Amino acid sequence: MIDSIQHRRSVREFLDQPVEDAKLNEILEAARLAPSGNNKQPWHFIVIKDQGMKNAVATATNNQLWIASAPVVIVAVADMLARSEDFAGMVVDEETSIFDLKRIVRDTAIAVTHILLEVDHQGLGACWCGAFTQRGIRPVLGIPEEKFVVAVIPIGYPAKQPQGKTRKSLEEIVRYERW
Repeated sequence: MIDSIQHRRSVREFLDQPVEDAKLNEILEAARLAPSGNNKQPWHFIVIKDQGMKNAVATATNNQLWIASAPVVIVAVADMLARSEDFAGMVVDEETSIFDLKRIVRDTAIAVTHILLEVDHQGLGACWCGAFTQRGIRPVLGIPEEKFVVAVIPIGYPAKQPQGKTRKSLEEIVRYERW
């Protein structure tokens, strides 16, 4: 596992080569197996291969048109209804302060991390894209308003492997027992 963690990079250039269904299924299985609070599993994943839909998602993602060059794009969506049916019909967006929204976003983020690590393990590349608004991206994909888009993830064979970036040392980020 540490190899994928150390090797993973944000890939933004892809070869014109399709991603095999078997690899895509392994990636989705990795997401499915992610842990979540109270085992609510609040995530849904939209798999996009259609070029027109990829173009629309790239436009809705702050005009990052390179996203559409990936053979596959996965959109990770957190579902408020996983926490409670009381949220049915509620509008959630970047301004929503409900604690349960933070919980489903956190849990879905774990699943997205599983996707990114399995992508690397499968010899593919991806990038976690978050430059969008709920109001801008939900209509493109027909996502109901009580759902929250957490990530747009273009996936494919990397055209090149980006260089690693420096990371802080353990001494800079770890404390024991107390702050």
